Amino acid sequence: MKVSDLIEMLHRHDPEREVILQKDAEGNDYSPLEELWIGAYRPETTWSGEAGLDELTDQDISDGYSKDDVIEDGQKALFLVPVN
Repeated sequence: MKVSDLIEMLHRHDPEREVILQKDAEGNDYSPLEELWIGAYRPETTWSGEAGLDELTDQDISDGYSKDDVIEDGQKALFLVPVN
C-alpha cells in the first residue's frame, strides 16, 4: 500500500478515531499507534523484510546512526510504530 492509498482510506473516517495496529494477520494482539518514521524497506520474503534509513542526515549521525544503517537498494517507506 502506498501513502496516497492510506491517505485516501483515512479521509473516509472520523479523524478523531484512535489508530490501533494489529500485530499479525491472525489478529493475535493489538496496540495503539505511537509514532511513524520515514526510511527504506528491503523485502526478504512476501511477508517480512529489513527496515533502515533511506538517507543519512546530520540529525541521524547525531542520534548515533551511520552509513551502515542506510538501505540503498530498498523501497522508500513510511513505518507505523505501535506502542508495544
